[in-house]
Amino acid sequence: QVQLVESGGGSVQAGGSLTLSCAASGSIDKRNMMAWFRQAAGKQREAVAFVDSYGITKVVDAVKERFTISRDKVKNTLILQMTNLQPEDTAMYYCATSTQGLFSIRWPGYDAPTQYDYWGQGTQVTVSS
Repeated sequence: QVQLVESGGGSVQAGGSLTLSCAASGSIDKRNMMAWFRQAAGKQREAVAFVDSYGITKVVDAVKERFTISRDKVKNTLILQMTNLQPEDTAMYYCATSTQGLFSIRWPGYDAPTQYDYWGQGTQVTVSS
């Protein structure tokens, strides 16, 4: 079993910044792929950023100029730094991990929610204009 607990969400004005954290505990391997997803009200969950089993990071094109993902393997924490937030970034942000062996962002399916078998409860980010 793996537990993921997100924190750091909140309400900010457009142009503001937030840093989300995801604390992982339990039977998690430091090589497990981890990711951030988000889901806005009435929309499907979408991928935001990833750290794969080899330490390679990727942020989706829509936010790559503004978001940065990192992983602290010592603290088992996944971080998402978000700058210049916009109203369209308003969503519930979820941390997820895949315990299905090693995985790379170079392989197909890395951005599919079905690849991830453990999820946190989410942290809300609200950006006002």
